[in-house]
Amino acid sequence: MEFTHNVTKKGASLHRAQAENIAFTDQEDMGLDDIARPDPARLSKIYRKLDFRIIPALWCLYFLTSSIRSNVGLALTMNASQHDTLIEYLGLTSHDTSLGLALYYVGYVLFDVPFNLVMTRIAPHAWISRVVTTIGIVGACMAAMKAAWSFILLRLLLGIMSAGLWPGMAYYLTLWYPPHRCAQRIGFYFTAAQISAAVVGLVSAGFQYMNMDRGLTGFAWMFLIYGLVTIVVGIALLWWLPDRPKLGPALRGGWRRFIPKQRPVLSQEDFELHFADMKATYVAQAWTLTDIAKVLLDIRLYPLVLMYFGVVGTGIGLQSFATVIINSINSSWSSVDLSLLTAPIWICDLIGILLVTPLSDRFHNHRAIFFSFPSLIIIAGLIVTTYAPTDWSRYGGLLITGFGLGPTVPICMTWTAEIFQPRHGEVGTAVATAVVSGLGNLGSITTTYALYSGWPADTKRGYRDSNMVMLAMVGNSIVFAAVCSLLRRALGDPMTREQQWAQQHSLPQKGEEREQDAPQQAEDMYF
Repeated sequence: MEFTHNVTKKGASLHRAQAENIAFTDQEDMGLDDIARPDPARLSKIYRKLDFRIIPALWCLYFLTSSIRSNVGLALTMNASQHDTLIEYLGLTSHDTSLGLALYYVGYVLFDVPFNLVMTRIAPHAWISRVVTTIGIVGACMAAMKAAWSFILLRLLLGIMSAGLWPGMAYYLTLWYPPHRCAQRIGFYFTAAQISAAVVGLVSAGFQYMNMDRGLTGFAWMFLIYGLVTIVVGIALLWWLPDRPKLGPALRGGWRRFIPKQRPVLSQEDFELHFADMKATYVAQAWTLTDIAKVLLDIRLYPLVLMYFGVVGTGIGLQSFATVIINSINSSWSSVDLSLLTAPIWICDLIGILLVTPLSDRFHNHRAIFFSFPSLIIIAGLIVTTYAPTDWSRYGGLLITGFGLGPTVPICMTWTAEIFQPRHGEVGTAVATAVVSGLGNLGSITTTYALYSGWPADTKRGYRDSNMVMLAMVGNSIVFAAVCSLLRRALGDPMTREQQWAQQHSLPQKGEEREQDAPQQAEDMYF
């Protein structure tokens, strides 16, 4: 957003804030008393305008990057009748397969935090564009794989290029929306992963009919086309996604002159109202290593990591090995059948997101419940998949598992931002979401490296023990959701700025009643 203001003392402070590439906060010139009470109906219209600009862009980029990440699982069984699966064409051993799948998440673990911190220093939409474009480049290069070493190397590079994307999207959203508005929107663009998994499964059936057309295997065509489309979308994000909110004329010197100019997302009047709303919840400031250390030493962080470890590990395990698991249920199903049968799993996942995340936002004081109940559904689904007596009932267990998985990841990421933004500000959101995503993806490394194809002895058992390990991981997530909730109750949270606003602007009443009612007044202002 770019607006021109007269050069005043406040204008000069705005200019200095932009020179540091952070959003205007100027707390000396504008305190809580300067914030006008936002009109809820007007605010809703403003956020809908932002939704039309931001959410489709995030959805498209996440759809494509998720497709590139997950289509390798389908490539394991594509064109099996012609012996042109990824495993047979590259001569992969079970160790090569599990190593290549796991190394992707090593990049996440190592680079999530530093890459997310980069977003706090530069234009975040430009960094997201860089991430998506490089994912597309590496994804397209996977079409040229000829040996096991190239598969392992490109999977590692793909993970490094992808690092910071998922937590970065959550951080980016908090620049434009207060925390209590985020879970549903994270859920909206997270549906892209589920729809991409379903679409990739369906489309991969078509790619199998292109096998050896112009000398490329079916999976090579799949990698190439998804990679090229992702490159185009990644470049387009420089115009599509708005930069962080800012007041005053934008600086165009230095590296910024290479970033395309954008049309304003909101009118000046709407922007000022939006700024006033965000002023009550969001404080951007320059950060130091001490600020990062404070976030890392906050004990609320690590229960969230362990929650994420279980659910994301289970989700990635199911996504990577869905066709392998379905094949173990009935080995007579063809490779096309396996591709088609993966789609309903992720449709159920999508339904779970759309049903649960809006409720999680509406009753955001009870995130632990909205996380734990779907986790129990995952456990039920894994039990059915493992022990049900018939093929189709075991497959139905996968649908149940998919439904439960859907809302758990977006709720976990929203809860992270909700806890750390009021306490630690912008750097808290950036570091905490990256740590949760990075360390939490050790669960993905566990399921992709040590389970299923990485556990040959479990093949004869129909992957029973692999399923039970994932069940235990989800049970662990439920336990630490309770721990996180108890820690918040025991240690308390700093009063958010909208609660401070409500206290200062509430009608005169007895002191004790006023203190008790302020948080509810703040919630009523937004709901």
